[in-house]
This record gives sequence, structure tokens and C-alpha cells, in this order.
Amino acid sequence: MKFDALNNPYKCKRYTAYAKYGMVATSQPMAAAAGMEILKKGGNAIDAAVAVAACLTVCEPTSNGIGGDAFAIAAVGGKLYGLNASGPSPMAISIDKLEKRGYKEIPRYGFVPVNVPGAPAAWAALSRRFGKLPLKEALAPAIRYAQEGYVISVILGKNWNKAYNIYKENLKGDEFKYWFETFAPKGRAPKAGEIMTLPDHAKTLIKIAETDAEAFYRGELAERIDAFSRRYGGYIRKEDLENYKAEWVEPIYTKYRDYEVCEIPPNGQGIVALMALNILKGFEFREKDSLDTYHKQIEAIKLAFEDAQRYVTDMRKMKVKVEDLLSDAWADEKRKRIGSAALTPLPSEEQRGGTVYLATADGEGNMVSFIQSNYMGFGSGLVVPETGIALQNRGRNFSFDPGHDNALEPGKKTYHTIIPGFLTKDKKPVGPFGVMGGFMQPQGHVQVIMNLIDFNLNPQAALDAPRWQWIRGKKVELEDTLPEEIAKALEDIGHEVTVTDDNTGYGRGQIILRDESGVLAGGTENRTDGTILAW
Repeated sequence: MKFDALNNPYKCKRYTAYAKYGMVATSQPMAAAAGMEILKKGGNAIDAAVAVAACLTVCEPTSNGIGGDAFAIAAVGGKLYGLNASGPSPMAISIDKLEKRGYKEIPRYGFVPVNVPGAPAAWAALSRRFGKLPLKEALAPAIRYAQEGYVISVILGKNWNKAYNIYKENLKGDEFKYWFETFAPKGRAPKAGEIMTLPDHAKTLIKIAETDAEAFYRGELAERIDAFSRRYGGYIRKEDLENYKAEWVEPIYTKYRDYEVCEIPPNGQGIVALMALNILKGFEFREKDSLDTYHKQIEAIKLAFEDAQRYVTDMRKMKVKVEDLLSDAWADEKRKRIGSAALTPLPSEEQRGGTVYLATADGEGNMVSFIQSNYMGFGSGLVVPETGIALQNRGRNFSFDPGHDNALEPGKKTYHTIIPGFLTKDKKPVGPFGVMGGFMQPQGHVQVIMNLIDFNLNPQAALDAPRWQWIRGKKVELEDTLPEEIAKALEDIGHEVTVTDDNTGYGRGQIILRDESGVLAGGTENRTDGTILAW
């Protein structure tokens, strides 16, 4: 991939980072430092990714946690390996049971949206199969940060305070008191520049490290989760944890220009990005900042979501084949619907979530694209007492309509927003990329990939470029850095445009690419406390 490393026309004015022996890119400086520490101790990109992921549960709990899910694509020996570490719904839950308790939808908070956490299983599975160091060593930096404390960064402090205010208003039951004891011990959110310790979190990480995550799924931690759930009428049980395993999967891909864009197959929504790119590859794009480019990108995303939000769910429950959704015939039919005016797709629900994404690479050719989330910020608002385990609320993504493909069922995986991406050329790894942020994620993937491939932007500029986000119907949000004349032109052809000066809703991305000589080139996100470290 050829690009001008000095050309960054966007306001951030960072430049692409280069390295030979290793690179770590993520949203938190301390987590990036942990990954680099592991690389320099003799670990590989897989060990570094696990170290960063564990650190992010400590240093950015506003977006992920031990009780969340994870997905990864690892390049090892020139081959890609996918890992789906999302968890299913508990076996004891069903729409019928919830209706009898008076529910008319799946709530955001409490035990109803809690699925089986997959993140610890992801760390153990990656470490066991491809790591060079013991899991105990990879988790050591995270344990140290949790025990000794770390300093709250600017964006983290802002997001923590926002979450605290939301939870203070919405979490009323006795079961939620443990969240406030853990994450607001002073009766408020920690502020930027203050030191935060998470001693219970440290104890849990130690148990996970010493048992290869067995304590979480078949030991003391599983029993604690079970007891907490039973005490407050929850559904998750230790049997759900005992029966859980992260799944190795074959990544799916589409050919876009001279490259293959790779994603994790459903239940993840990476297929949305591939479907949209299949539509877009039928057009020729000459200029990034043009009405034609933005209009067609937005329309392609609408059409991809239209079918994905109807059909994508647990792969075992899908009524439509992945191959059909990625077929040329599907893309050709959808492309015909793109005209000169904004179209209205089938209805979809707007959802926003918090997630962390990281990318790592080493000098041996190994690379990892890794993403981890509790779904909506801290998740369900539930923290298992004396463990620091914030339970996810991923079940909120299920449909409450029994006839929907993604309807809630016992032991089922829901449509999942978090997606790691990977770029290859002639099936040879080029590098990991990702843009986190709820349903923004496939939209971010499309924009970043086109920035790299169609417009020849370097990794940092590809991330810094102004972004848009389709919300629903004809509604689309634009960053205020996007040219004003394009915003006006989009309105003129029927898009319902909102220009925002808060860039937190447009995702947070990382990119690492390797060229033919083995040199690593990377970019990190300016919309958060993004950091890239090079060796």
C-alpha cells in the first residue's frame, strides 16, 4: 500500500508512526505501555494484545470490563485466525418468562440483559494457542495498575462522569450499590489527574491469571456470579459459565479493489461493512471530499444495515446464508437502489455503545486485531460483589419479537456490534484496523478502508479524516470538520443532516499496516486518549 506519510490535511496534524520490531495502538497510554512492556520481555503480538486488553478493563472501565465480550483476528505464520468470544444468553431466560414478569422489552440495566461474559475466555484462548509467555505474565501489568493505581486521563474522566450521572439517575435497586462502591467510591466519578485503584479487580485478575481463566468459568468467580444472580432474581447461572468456550472461526471477507477486507462472521456485524463495500466497489471514486462520495457511502451503509438488522444473529439461527448476503447478485440489486436522492431504508433502532479496540504487531510477522466491550459503557450497572466484575448488558441487542431472527432465546448469541477488522492482499496479511462505537463500527470500517484504498491516505490521516454516522431513516450526523458545502449539498438531496461538534459519537480507531519489507506503519485515534507506541 502506497501513501504519503507527510500528507495529513486534517486538524489533528499527527503523523503516521513507523516501527521495525513492534507496535501497539490503543485508546489508553497506560494500556499501550503495557503491551510494549510485554513485547520487550520477549512476548509476541498475541501476548501484547492480551496484556493491553486486560489493562483496558482497568484503565478504561467506562467502555469494557472483565464481564464483557471480545472478538479477535490474529495473523500468525501468514494465516488469519478468528476468535468469537461473545457469550450466549442464559439458559434460564426467555421472552415468555420475561412477559410473565411484566416486561415488554429488554431493559438496558439489571440482570435481564446480562449474557455470559466471554472476555476472560478470549485472553486464555489466545494466550494458550499462540502466546509465548504465560497468561500470568501477560496480565501482570493490568494487575499492577489495579493494585497500585493509575492516573485518570482527560477523555476517560469525561466519560466516567457522564456514566456516573446516567447511572445515578437510572440505577435504583439494591443490586446496583456495588457499582457505586466500585467505580464511585468517593460518591462521584474520579476526575482527570486523580489516581484510581481497583483492588477487587486486581484480585479477580490474579485468579484468572493463575488458573488460565478456569476460576471465572468453573471456579470461585463463577460461584460468586451465580450467587449474586440468584440473590437478586437474575438468570445467569454457574452452569452457563461452565458450558462456555470461546470459538475459533474462519474470518469472512470481500475483495475490495486489490485487497481483501476481513471480518468475523455473524453473530458479529462485520458483515455490514463487507456488504456495503460490495455495493461501493461497483462505483468509481475520484475525490474523497465530494457530495458523490459521501452520498454513496451513506446509501450503501443504509442498504447493508437494512438486511443485516433483519437477518444477522447467532449463526446457527440465521435463515439467510452469509454467502448470499455477500454475493455479487445481492450487491448488484442493492446498488440499483442508489440514485441521486437520499432513500429511506426499513426502520432500525438507534443504539450507541462503548467499546475498546486495540492493534498489535511484532517483528516476527504476528499481528492482532482485538476488540472488547461491555456494550453500553460500564454495561448492566451490576458489579459482582468483591470482584470488580462489571457485567455486560449485551442482551439488550436481542429482539423482543418472537418472530424476529434475532429474537431472545435461551443459550443464543445476539446480533453483536463489536468487530475487529483485518486487511490482506493476495491473502497475505497487511494489517489490523478497527473503529469502535456501537452501530458506528461498520460505518467507520467502510470510511477508513476507503480512505486507505480509494484515496491513498496514510494510516493516521485515514483516522483523522472527518466522519459521518447514519442514524436511521434519512437521518445522518456529520462531524463539524466535514466541509460545510458538502453538508449543505447532502441536505439538498434529502438527507436529514445534523452537524455535531462532539466527536465522541464517531468511533475510535487504530490501524497498523506492514509493508513488503516488514516495516510497520500505524495511526491512532485523536478523538480519544489514543496512543501508538513503536519499537
